[in-house]
Amino acid sequence: MEFEITTEYIKLDSLLKAVNVVGSGGEAKIVIADGLVRVNGEVELRRGRKLYPGDTASVGGYEFRVERIDL
Repeated sequence: MEFEITTEYIKLDSLLKAVNVVGSGGEAKIVIADGLVRVNGEVELRRGRKLYPGDTASVGGYEFRVERIDL
């Protein structure tokens, strides 16, 4: 799935909340710390990891590709 941003980047925990994979920042922290999230195919443990257009994040069988749109 594509996730569109209008900013330069989105932080990993914010992306997980925005796509409703987690219900809160605290839940995002746990999911990330448990090693359940991959960014560009590699396990990512930093919840503040900046995702730029072209990056992918996957968790729980879902994959999201960050894309930038201009308004």
